[in-house]
Amino acid sequence: MRILSGVEARRAMRSVLKAGEVASKSGCGRAKCGSIIVNNGKIIGEGFNSSAGGEDKRCGVSKADFDLKVTDKTCCVHAEQRAIMNALSRNGDRIVGSRLYFARLDKEGEVSFAGDPYCTICSKMALDVGISEFVLFREEGICVFDTKEYNDLSFEYMSG
Repeated sequence: MRILSGVEARRAMRSVLKAGEVASKSGCGRAKCGSIIVNNGKIIGEGFNSSAGGEDKRCGVSKADFDLKVTDKTCCVHAEQRAIMNALSRNGDRIVGSRLYFARLDKEGEVSFAGDPYCTICSKMALDVGISEFVLFREEGICVFDTKEYNDLSFEYMSG
């Protein structure tokens, strides 16, 4: 992980805030998340979390109702997944070497700090399509993770 500073941090924060704008489109009742994928300064994909196909009936289901072997206990397609699918459909030839920015909104609609990498669904997908870096806004600053490192950390998180 690398913490950005100076001009690079300010530029990256603009992208995090753009991911926050995308997150504001989310209809999820639990968390509003957004992602953008950037290559050579251009947004090539974006996505927000929401139920698959507008199927909202599962949104209120308690995570405790799921079997322990179910690792994804959300009703939503994740923002990162949607951004990757969007980039592949619009700019598939530009996804390799790109950078994914993630943002989560607080209850007031402001971008909040992200925690540790934990979603292996998204980390595996990003790694598989050739995204080079994941960017999170964390307490320590704008943090850039190599996608393989992000994937490894996500698996470490899952194993406790």
